[in-house]
Amino acid sequence: MPAQPSRNPPPSASGTPVRGQRADARHNRARLLQAAREAYALNGADVSSSAIARRAGVGAATLYRHFPTRGSLIAAAFSEQLSQCVAALDEALQDDDPWRGLRNVLTKVCLMQAQDRGFSAAFLSQFPDAPDVHRERARAEACLAQLVQRAKDTGQLRKDFDPSDVTLLLLANNGVVRESPAASMAASRRLLAYFLQSCLPTDGTPLPQPAPLRLDDLYKPPHRTG
Repeated sequence: MPAQPSRNPPPSASGTPVRGQRADARHNRARLLQAAREAYALNGADVSSSAIARRAGVGAATLYRHFPTRGSLIAAAFSEQLSQCVAALDEALQDDDPWRGLRNVLTKVCLMQAQDRGFSAAFLSQFPDAPDVHRERARAEACLAQLVQRAKDTGQLRKDFDPSDVTLLLLANNGVVRESPAASMAASRRLLAYFLQSCLPTDGTPLPQPAPLRLDDLYKPPHRTG
């Protein structure tokens, strides 16, 4: 049976607007969120909070009153995208054609990744103060595993495909994002097309063993030695 649609609201962490908040405070919050989205889209989620405050035209103290932590700001800034991801997964699980469902959700997520450089960090990083993000990420992994198994059971997906291959795709897709939106989209579409073709059933040489990857590996800093 398909997984039940998520009942969780988009993550808001501690950045939820307070009922009865003054008009100027609501205005400042909206400016901060807009500035954060713009900065993350251009430069990824490593932009400093002070830079976002300057972009919004407010002081650092104002930013921290609304968003006490970096994680709460990122979660609030990208709540709409998370809602779209959740909806895409729910739609894919309800599709009568498992391969079409899997293909569609991968296409939508890769598109979002290519359009916004902050996407991966928004939902796939470790933010202790954003429990809704972690809950939805765990649910996403379970849904992806179910989609993969359904496509295998119907003979539409190669038998040695592993759910961790989706993380491998998103890691690669994150790497093709460039300054030029047109170049990012073109590279992402071509990468996804290669990936989907390689997913089809084959009697050829089996793949190497799957990499031990999870969705939370997508935005971890590389391990350095020495």
